[in-house]
Amino acid sequence: MTGWQKKPATALLILADGTRLEGHGIGAEGHAAGEVCFNTAMTGYQEILTDPSYAGQIITFTFPHIGNVGANDEDIETVNMAALSGVRGVVLKADITNPSNWRAAEKLDAWLKKRNIVGIAGIDTRALTARIRENGMPNGVVAHSPDGYFHEPSIMAELKAFPGLEGLDLAKEVTTAQTYHWDQTSWKLDRGYGREDNPQFHIVAIDYGAKRNILRCLADQGAKVTVLPATATAEDVLDHNPDGVFLSNGPGDPAATGKYAVPTIRKLMEIGKPMFGICLGHQLMGLALGGTTSKMHQGHHGANHPVKDLSTGKVEITSMNHGFAVDRESLPAGVTETHVSLFDGSNAGLQVEGKPIFSVQYHPEASPGPKDSHYLFTRFLNHVRDQKGLEKKPEFVKL
Repeated sequence: MTGWQKKPATALLILADGTRLEGHGIGAEGHAAGEVCFNTAMTGYQEILTDPSYAGQIITFTFPHIGNVGANDEDIETVNMAALSGVRGVVLKADITNPSNWRAAEKLDAWLKKRNIVGIAGIDTRALTARIRENGMPNGVVAHSPDGYFHEPSIMAELKAFPGLEGLDLAKEVTTAQTYHWDQTSWKLDRGYGREDNPQFHIVAIDYGAKRNILRCLADQGAKVTVLPATATAEDVLDHNPDGVFLSNGPGDPAATGKYAVPTIRKLMEIGKPMFGICLGHQLMGLALGGTTSKMHQGHHGANHPVKDLSTGKVEITSMNHGFAVDRESLPAGVTETHVSLFDGSNAGLQVEGKPIFSVQYHPEASPGPKDSHYLFTRFLNHVRDQKGLEKKPEFVKL
C-alpha cells in the first residue's frame, strides 16, 4: 500500500441553501426530501422513527449512539401500518453497531431498510443542530448509494419539488383508512401488552396520525376506543354515541388540516361531551375556538422538555414533537392558557372555561419520555365520570 486512500461517500445530506454533507449510508437505498429537524431524546429512537407526527421530516438525532439496542416489533408507534413510518430520513453521528439488548429482534439498519427509511451516518450532528437553531429548520434531501454514485439531477429535483410543511396537510397520508376498535393496554415487564376486557367508557378518537401509546393510555383508564379517520364528520363521531372525544396528534400544518377538521370539532364542542386534544389535536382545537397557529423557528422535538402548569405552578418534564404552535394572543375570551413551555414560553395547553374541553401541545403518553403527564388521561376520563355521575379517580397517586 503506497498511501492512505479515502473511501468514497455512500450517503449525502444536501440542504436547500446548497450545503452538502457527506457520510456513510444506512437504511434504504435511494433518496428522500423533507424538512430537517433535530431530536434531543437519548432513548426511544424506534418510537420516534414510527411517530406519524414526523411525516415529511428528516430527523437528526443529537444523541450520538443510535441503534445500540436494536429494534423489535413492540416499540412501534404508528397505528396505520400501511404508512410504515412517519419519517422521510434519518441523520446520525455514529455508525449503527450490533445491538446489545435482550429485547432486540434485529439490527436497526435492517429495520430501516424494511421500512424504506433512507439514512446517513458520520455527520457532525452537533454542528448541524447548531445550524438549525440559528437558521431554522431547512428543507433537505438525504441520499444513500452503496457504490458511491449519485444521480444528482434527480436528487436535486426531489429537493426542489418538496414544498415544505407550511400549507401541507399530511394527516390524510397517515390516518387510518377505516374505523376500528382498540383495547390494548400499556406494556409491563412481566407480561408485555394487556387488554381491556371490561371497559366502562367509550371514547371516539379522531386519528390525525395517532400514536399507539395514546390509545393504550385511554384503554388503561377503562375505555373502549373507537378510532375514526381524520376526515370523519361530527355525525360520524356521534353515530358511535361516545362518552368523550379525543383529538390525536399528527403531522403537517394545522391550518391545512383544519379546513376539514375544524368544522367537525366545532360541532362536537357544541354537544358538550368531554374532549381532549394532543399536539395537532391541540392546535386544531385552538383553531376551532377562534385562535391561530404559526410555524416555529426550530420546533420542539425531544423527551426532556420542561412545561409549567400555570394552575398549580408545577413543572413537568415532557415529550414533544411539533413544528407549529397555537398563538396565545389569538385565544378568545373564555379560553384559558393552562401550560407553557419553559424553553421558549410558547403555548403548551388550553382549557375552555366552564366546559370539559382541554388540550396540550406536548405528548403526555410519552413513548419515549417520562410519565410526568399521564395524569391528563385521568383528568379526561374524570370529566366522563363526572357526566355519568361516577366517582372521580385521583389524578396523582402517592407512592
